[in-house]
This record gives sequence, structure tokens and C-alpha cells, in this order.
Amino acid sequence: MRLGAALLLLTAQHPAPVSTPPPDSHRAALRAGLDTLYAGHFAQAAAHFAALAARDTADPAPLVFEASAYVWWAAALDSATFEAARIDSLLGVAVARARDAGPPADFWRATAHGYRARERHLHGHTWGAAKDGKAMRDAYRRVLRADSSCADCWLGLGVYHYGLARASPLARLVARIVGMGSGDADSALAYLHRAASDGELARVEAMWVLAAALVREAARSATPGPQQAAYLQEARWLGTTLAARYPGNPVFQRFVDELPAAP
Repeated sequence: MRLGAALLLLTAQHPAPVSTPPPDSHRAALRAGLDTLYAGHFAQAAAHFAALAARDTADPAPLVFEASAYVWWAAALDSATFEAARIDSLLGVAVARARDAGPPADFWRATAHGYRARERHLHGHTWGAAKDGKAMRDAYRRVLRADSSCADCWLGLGVYHYGLARASPLARLVARIVGMGSGDADSALAYLHRAASDGELARVEAMWVLAAALVREAARSATPGPQQAAYLQEARWLGTTLAARYPGNPVFQRFVDELPAAP
């Protein structure tokens, strides 16, 4: 998957404390699956989360992460179609479970909508992507009103604002129609920095998405300069840190390999 496409992984926002935190044993099981996923063992991670989802048929979290495992697997294969139907089905069930669970599951509802927005955008469904993006934003805002310490929420909101700020004219038009408003790139980068530094389980994802955004911002500079160099320097540090921590993940390694040379 190319550098620009990295920002399409809206989907990998991970759980933060909400009004009813999951038990430590549950969080440990989710964390184990995430560690397996980031290590590049996508099939094992998907199977792990599928088993958790079967164990508790009311819990949306494992379904969200099972979908994310297939999203990462598709990214490793540089494929837009790999398991697309399975991903869509998992996210649909996750949204329904989170909706049925009410406010305590708003974080998961936001995350599932974010993943689905990414998938719909990837497959050219601009209207559906916009509706899911707005649902994601609204759910994250509800979480933050209930728990302002949710640093992981800023990953999804950062991607949301960055996507709007750098969207095509058609996408911006659709965003206005559905009430998404407009984005601001500087605010988006600040949100991503916050999630990358203060996030709990979203930190790895936030680092990677931030790195991709920094590369894109550097590419927008008309001429080389200190700001462009700073963007690329930070992006390289983030990418190489992730690749060194997870050497078996081809997505991180490809990211580093495709980074442009410093000006």
C-alpha cells in the first residue's frame, strides 16, 4: 500500500477508557490480538478476535478488530479487494452490536463507522463514506463529552479533519451536504500528535497515520525548506521506530522504503 493510502486506515483506532471500561482480562485479550496484528501475523490475529467475538456475542470490540486484521492484511498485500465483503459484514455487525449496547459502546461504534468509512471511500462510495464519517465524528464527540481523557479518540478525529482538509472538491461538496463541515490540517496534525504521544492502545496506529500525513504535507511544499525537512525527518523517525519494533510487518517496512529522501 502506498504512502497516501496509509491515511485510509481510519479503521485502526483502538479502545480507550469509556464509561464502562472492559475488565482487565478482556483488555489483555484484546491487547494480545493487537500485538499479534502489529507483528504482521494477520491471519492469527483475525482468528484470535473471531474466537473472542464468538465467546461474547454482544461485544462489538472483537469484531472491529477482526475487521482491522483483514484491513491490515489487505494493506500488506497492497490489495483494495482482499476480503472486502468479509470486512464489510464484520463492521456491519459491529455497528449493530455497539448501537444495541448504547452509550457505553460509543467508542466502538465510532471505530466501526471509521473503518467502514475507509472501506467505502476506498471503493468509490463517496456518499456512504461521508455518512459513516459523520457518524464516527458524532460518536467520538459523545465519548469525549463523557470522558475528556480519551486520548485515543483524537486519532479518529485527527484523520477526520485531515481527510476533510485535503479532500477533493467532490468529497468536500458531499461532506457539506451531509453536515460534516470542513477540516483543518494543522488541527488534524495536533490531534494525531496527541494520540501518538498520549494514546493507550491507539498509539501505534496514530504514529503510523501521523507519519503518512507528514509525508503528504511535505509533498505539498512548492519548494524545499525547513518545514518540509522537519516533516520528513519526523515521518522517518516514526516509520523507522515502528519498523524496528515490528520487523515482521511488511506495511511498516514498505512505508520506510517508500519515504522520499530528505531535501
